[in-house]
Amino acid sequence: MSRDPRNPDPEYLDFWRERHVCTLTTPRPDGTPHVVPVGVTYDPEAGLARVIANRHSRKVAHVRAAGEAGARVAVCQLAGRRWATLEGLAVVREEPELIADAVRRYAERYERTPRPNPDRVLIEITLTRAMGKA
Repeated sequence: MSRDPRNPDPEYLDFWRERHVCTLTTPRPDGTPHVVPVGVTYDPEAGLARVIANRHSRKVAHVRAAGEAGARVAVCQLAGRRWATLEGLAVVREEPELIADAVRRYAERYERTPRPNPDRVLIEITLTRAMGKA
């Protein structure tokens, strides 16, 4: 079921506030999908999803390889029959205040603060599509 990523219904948004491991799918240089488990936060008001990551990870390399325009990516979560996918254009952000905000959002959703990491960056996804059955 297609949804408006900036105006989700309450059930869909509640599902994204629950604690679930998600997946991030990024394109490899040859176009094949690279899927890894991640923590994701969803901010419909800003039209963003956020993933904190290590700057040396493959997922970050894949997003950077797409250039300034961004990489087409998807994040997904599921629990039983409920599932939700957000799609959009991802870029890597290195501004300390944006990373700190993303860490705060992660800690709120996942009920734990990630350990300090000087190599942490933010994969910021500008949302273009939302789907799911929540």
